[in-house]
Amino acid sequence: MAPRAIIADDERLMREQLRARLAEAWPELQIVAEAKNGEEAIRLVAAERPDLAFLDIQMPGLTGIEAARAIGAACHIVFVTAFSEFAVDAFDEGAVDYVLKPAEVGRLTRTIARLKERIAGQPRDLGALLEQLTLRLDQANGGATSRSPHLQWIQASMGQQLRLIAVTEVLFFTSDEKYTRVQTEAFEALIRKPIRELAEQLDPEQFWQIHRATIINIKAVAGVVRDLRGRQLVQFRNYPEKLEISRNFTHLFRQM
Repeated sequence: MAPRAIIADDERLMREQLRARLAEAWPELQIVAEAKNGEEAIRLVAAERPDLAFLDIQMPGLTGIEAARAIGAACHIVFVTAFSEFAVDAFDEGAVDYVLKPAEVGRLTRTIARLKERIAGQPRDLGALLEQLTLRLDQANGGATSRSPHLQWIQASMGQQLRLIAVTEVLFFTSDEKYTRVQTEAFEALIRKPIRELAEQLDPEQFWQIHRATIINIKAVAGVVRDLRGRQLVQFRNYPEKLEISRNFTHLFRQM
C-alpha cells in the first residue's frame, strides 16, 4: 500500500509548498489531510491513521513538539522548522527527521530516503528528543516555548498572485489606511496586515518603527541624513527612496 501522511502548518502557502515538493520527490506518498494547528493534527492522526505526520514546530495553540508528544508512537514524525540553528544538531542525531522552511528539494530527498527505510518499522520513542527540542526552542524564544516566534514570512499580493517573501529581504513596510506596502530591493507588494500588528510580530532587534505608518529593516540601512528642512531621513543600501523619521523615534538613531 502507498504510504499516507498528513501535513500540519498554520501557514497555508507553506502547506501548499510542502505538498508540491513532496509530490515531486515522493509521488507515491498520499497526503490524506492538512491541519492548521497542533490540535487538528492530533485529531487527524487519530482519524486517518497515517504513516507520517509532517508537523510545523511553531503553531498556534499546541506546538508541533506538543502535538508530537500527544501523537506518541501512532505514526512517524517529521518536523518542519525555520529554526535551523537549534534543529540541525538534534535532528541529525538520527532519531527523527526534519524539513527546513521553505522546503528545499535536496534536503527533502535525503529526508525521504531515510523515511522510506523507517516507515516499515515501528515509530521511535521520541520522549528524550522532544524534551531536548523543548529546551532549545524555549531558549530560542527567550524563555517562552509556547509563544509564537517572530514573523519569518510574509504572504503578499502581486497583481493576481500571492507571493511568499522572507522578512529578511524586506527593506521597509509603510502603510496607508487600507494596505501596507512591502518593499524589497527588487520589487514591492501589498498586504492587509496593519503596521501595529506587524510591529508586534517582527523581531524588534532587526525591525524598527520610525513613524506610526513605517517600519524599517535596520540591517538594510546605510545611514541617516538631514534634508533642507532639518528632517532626519533613513537612507537604504541599494535602494534610492529615503524615509522620514518621526520625532517620536529620532532617539533610536542618536548613535548614527
